[in-house]
Amino acid sequence: MQNHELKIIKKVINDRLKILTFEDEFNKGASNTVELDQQSIGRLSRMDALQQQAMAKAMGARRQNEKRALKEALYRMNQGDYGDCIDCGEAIEFERLKLKPSVLKCLDCMKM
Repeated sequence: MQNHELKIIKKVINDRLKILTFEDEFNKGASNTVELDQQSIGRLSRMDALQQQAMAKAMGARRQNEKRALKEALYRMNQGDYGDCIDCGEAIEFERLKLKPSVLKCLDCMKM
């Protein structure tokens, strides 16, 4: 992979990491424990609050997984291993890496 392509993908990764960090901060309180005060809210409202809490926790876990994968991609870049399929060793297409920089396999190996 050429140096200018790596710079482009590194910028994509860093921009995405900033967005994920912002989303973490913005949604910080969304997964807090739901108060079950039966006199202030009804049963359906409590169920809705619990469902929203579960969804916020799941989205937070997805963000953390994506951040981890992006940081691993940056590490591979620094090691000089970025952009090669982990199965066959062939170069992964630049356009594919721009869309999903954390991808580890080429399209042929993904199909298997």
